Amino acid sequence: MNQNIESHLIENRVFKPAKSFAKRARISSPAEYEELYKASIRNPEKFWAGEAKELLWHKRWKTVLDWKPPFAKWFVGGTLNASENCLDRHLDSPRKNKAAIIWEGEPGDQRVLTYHQLHREVCRFSNVLKRNGLKKGDRVIVYMPLIPEAVIAMLACARIGAVHSVVFGGFSAEAIRDRVNDCGATMIITADGGYRRGAIIPLKQNVDHALQGGNAKSVGRVIVFRRAHNEIHIEEGRDVWWHREMEYVDANCPPEEFDSEHPLFILYTSGSTGKPKGILHTTGGYLTGVSATSKYIFDLRDDDIYWCTADVGWITGHSYLVYGPLANGATTVMYEGAPNWPEPDRFWKIIAQFGVTILYTAPTAIRAFIKWGNEYPARHDLSTLRLLGTVGEPINPEAWMWYHKVIGGGRCPIVDTWWQTETGAIMISPLPGATPCKPGTATRPFFGIDAVVVDEAGHECDVDEGGKLVIRKPWPSMLRTIYGDKERFKKQYWSDFKSQGWYTTGDGARRDKDGNFWIVGRIDDVLNVAGHRLGTSEIESALVSHEAVAEAAVVGRPDEIKGQAVVAFVTLKEGQEGSPTLRKALCSQISHAIGPIARPEEKDIRFAEALPKTRSGKIMRRLLKEIASGTEVRGDTTTLEDFSILTRLRHMDE
Repeated sequence: MNQNIESHLIENRVFKPAKSFAKRARISSPAEYEELYKASIRNPEKFWAGEAKELLWHKRWKTVLDWKPPFAKWFVGGTLNASENCLDRHLDSPRKNKAAIIWEGEPGDQRVLTYHQLHREVCRFSNVLKRNGLKKGDRVIVYMPLIPEAVIAMLACARIGAVHSVVFGGFSAEAIRDRVNDCGATMIITADGGYRRGAIIPLKQNVDHALQGGNAKSVGRVIVFRRAHNEIHIEEGRDVWWHREMEYVDANCPPEEFDSEHPLFILYTSGSTGKPKGILHTTGGYLTGVSATSKYIFDLRDDDIYWCTADVGWITGHSYLVYGPLANGATTVMYEGAPNWPEPDRFWKIIAQFGVTILYTAPTAIRAFIKWGNEYPARHDLSTLRLLGTVGEPINPEAWMWYHKVIGGGRCPIVDTWWQTETGAIMISPLPGATPCKPGTATRPFFGIDAVVVDEAGHECDVDEGGKLVIRKPWPSMLRTIYGDKERFKKQYWSDFKSQGWYTTGDGARRDKDGNFWIVGRIDDVLNVAGHRLGTSEIESALVSHEAVAEAAVVGRPDEIKGQAVVAFVTLKEGQEGSPTLRKALCSQISHAIGPIARPEEKDIRFAEALPKTRSGKIMRRLLKEIASGTEVRGDTTTLEDFSILTRLRHMDE
């Protein structure tokens, strides 16, 4: 099937980095980026070796890359420890007494852990893990609220060579059971509960349900942190309290050295159906990728207060809340709860209170902020912000503009980042002191990343011609396999262009005349309307550019004549109401921004009070497709935050 996307959003606004920002930035001009990028593509191994030298190695590698497509080994023969690189190496510098983590709980409790204090807690908990029988190579499920102990658990596993697999706290007992059984985990680290919108999430109860009836037989120990002080069951011989175990150990736990390719973590992609995919990342290459991208893309400095709002249950939390920032000695902010609890200004209050300088959040959150209204950020002084970032999906141009004007005060560069669980680190992104930005595009590849848009035959697409986004050369933070399933790994990511050894991302994209990459959505989400292939994300951007619209999700429904028809679920800003007139205006908006072929029928503009989302804010488009098609909702819905939305959408007035 031809993957070309035949229409695209027109966006001509360009924002160049401010001279004052560029002057101090690590990469300060487009020319400097171009020179360094070309050199890194000519010899990627030299570039990545230079970045790896910034880390602390026990033994230097003998070979930078051993590449037998699709299997890579980076920094072969080298040994290091990820926990030591995030903690110990900062202790002989002024960073020892610098804040590593600034944490706020949803109820308002706060803690600050310096690098010295975080190191002590990690060493003590490493000894707890060893005391409870955990060994190098053992797999551990971490199912925690967004509290410092989640980071402590991850770094303690890394310190002793155990392989952590963090499960997002919004996932169900079934998700825990599936992941335990897939990776053969011997231990679960959890908490009695966590807070979300004033309620307690029953984490330990979910673990009990996952393990009941002889399920997940490999688990012999559950360590429970007391967070919510709710009533829970403690099973004798299996469950132990975190705080009591910490009483039996000291803070002396030297970091062990591990091969560069030693497994660091398994992270399961949140597919809606089928067997979970355990993405395996290893130590040296992953740490090199996240450390380098954190440094250059966020322009990290020692005085920054950096806040990545992601949960540690996602790859963004792993790479840009924990390993990347801490490897650079940054101060990272963590917040446990919802962005609108108890009021929709919670994020802005935290930024003002802690003097946050860098904010990295998701377009889904930004669109929610827009819907709630400008009065909430206006309540707080956001002048400490110097850099903004987005992650998770393409950002609509109008959401980018709002973020730039209202949150950034028109002065902050925005790094709109594209990457995946599988890539481990950011692949395409502006460099804030060097890259001119058009709202809605992830712009240019990071150093050493050979990204290209190709057609089905593997030929590079012309300017503004849509195709498949592929990566042509290996990179250090790439996934090594799907845990326990090499054949699935090869088929899923490497079969489209097997002879070339190219990685297929699964995303559709195009490249404009300036070389910017525009991600137009998952290839599976590209619509085929009367033989024309349309990117869903660009239709959504056209809708969000209307002044009445807060958020939109576009899906296809079967159509006897066109094959597929465009259906748009639209939520409006506060004070706006849906009407036939607005439906007509939105259809015209799409025609104007993209072209008449993308225009839906007016009845297929569906006004919704809210869209079905996971706890992490991802729109569940699969459910919208089923609703638009009039079919029964199937598959796993356990991660859905508000189940009543489905009922309202099924019975909405069209």
